[in-house]
Order: sequence, then structure tokens, then C-alpha cells
Amino acid sequence: MRILMRFLLLASLAVLVGQPVLARGCSPDRLAIRGPWGRADFSVELANTNASRERGLMFRKSLPRFSGMLFIFKRPQRAMFWMKNTLIPLDMIFIDKTGLVRRIHENAIPHDLSIIDGGRHILAVLEVNGGLTKSLGLTVGSQVQSPVFGPSALWPCP
Repeated sequence: MRILMRFLLLASLAVLVGQPVLARGCSPDRLAIRGPWGRADFSVELANTNASRERGLMFRKSLPRFSGMLFIFKRPQRAMFWMKNTLIPLDMIFIDKTGLVRRIHENAIPHDLSIIDGGRHILAVLEVNGGLTKSLGLTVGSQVQSPVFGPSALWPCP
């Protein structure tokens, strides 16, 4: 009963601040990011096939605040994106195989065909609403927790 009450209290607080609560443990459709600025939890859609990575968030008219799309590559590589057919501004968070945030591109412009280069050795890219990384204070060097990064991650799943 005490554990249930604690969970309900945390869930109520999360609703008040507008942020989802993650259950203990990791799942592919959730991830957490932490750093000196604090912590944020996200619900994510996975883009882990060529077709899903090519489509990404194209044609979406909106994206819930603490939601995003996690692009996962088969192996670390140079990650380059564009905003073709993307209707909303996005922040792109480029993450290496250890779950370390290597680069953040803020407020990518809808429909812009300019290449956004996330650099080399990138295993995953998290796209979220434009301006969210700045409002959270999220910084390069932050750590991401997700099963995508495996047991050797800087912040492994429990």
C-alpha cells in the first residue's frame, strides 16, 4: 500500500508539472536524459528501419511536449538530417553509443533542405519539439538512459 501511495503521489506531481513518470526499469518506447541541468523523461517512437528513418516526423502537425522520435542506426555513423516535408520546428539531439549527448541542433526550420550534420560516431538521434532543449537547459555531455545503449552505457538501464 505504501508503494502504491508513493507512486500515486509522484504521478500526481508529474501531472502538475506536465511531465510523464517513467516506471522503474527501461523500455524501448521511453528514455530519460540527465545532466547538471536536471532530468527529463520522454515517450518515444522508434525509427529503426530505413523506411521509418526516411519518413521520420514528416507531415506531423504537432508533437506532444515530452514526446519525440528516436532514430536508431545499426552501428555508429555520421548522422545527417534535413527538414524536408517536416511541418514543425524540431530540436535534434545526437547521441553516441554510450548514451552521451554529443551535439544538439536547436529549432531546425520546417521544410529547410539544408543538411544538419550531427557529426561522426552517432548511434541515435532524438527529435523533440523545437525550443524544448533550451527550455530544459539540456546540454552537450548529458547522458541518455535507454535499452538502445546496452549495459555498457554511461547510464545503463537498471
